[in-house]
Amino acid sequence: MTLRAKSMAIVAPLIVLGGCAGDNELRIGQGVGVTSTLSACPSVAIPDNTGDITLFNPASSTDASAIDVVANVTNLRSSCNEASEKIYAVATFDVQARRSNASGARQVTLPYFSTVVRGGTSVISKRIGSVTLNFADGSYRAQAQGQGAAYIDKVAATLPADIREKITRKRKSGDVDAAVDPLSDPAVRAALARTSFELLVGFQLSGDQLRYNVTR
Repeated sequence: MTLRAKSMAIVAPLIVLGGCAGDNELRIGQGVGVTSTLSACPSVAIPDNTGDITLFNPASSTDASAIDVVANVTNLRSSCNEASEKIYAVATFDVQARRSNASGARQVTLPYFSTVVRGGTSVISKRIGSVTLNFADGSYRAQAQGQGAAYIDKVAATLPADIREKITRKRKSGDVDAAVDPLSDPAVRAALARTSFELLVGFQLSGDQLRYNVTR
């Protein structure tokens, strides 16, 4: 499983280009600057090639004519509580599925994972859950909802004060470092990586299922 994820709107920490002044703003000159939203909450995403799953009948075939059920993760949403020493993050998502044969009521259970990754490469924790789809007789489609949650140490996800100061300090036109991007500083980049956490969710695929997704 590759950990290069499809980025969602929530990023931790998030550096946003902007043109408006406000709190925690880095202003370079007038009207142009960088607004820094420093949150300890993890970003939430679906790793590449794990957002859909295909079941075959017979299971040994991967021919198009043998496709039985196709499901995908969609509508990924997140919430986060960072008020205490342990950050509690929740990722909620829908699973939408279609089957090839609508005859008879049918129940299909699919496994999924929720994983916390630090710095883009280090897996901190992983949990396996399952979602059950109920197809009504005569219906090709079914939908269910899944959820992944995690606790993250707030200290580990918080930038040191000196790094925060480098990012958020207001700069005036004429300052020596007025036009210098704080992210060009190796110490800042390293600190951002250390405090960057992701909550990743996707289908728990077998080796054959993952190969199918990668090579189809």
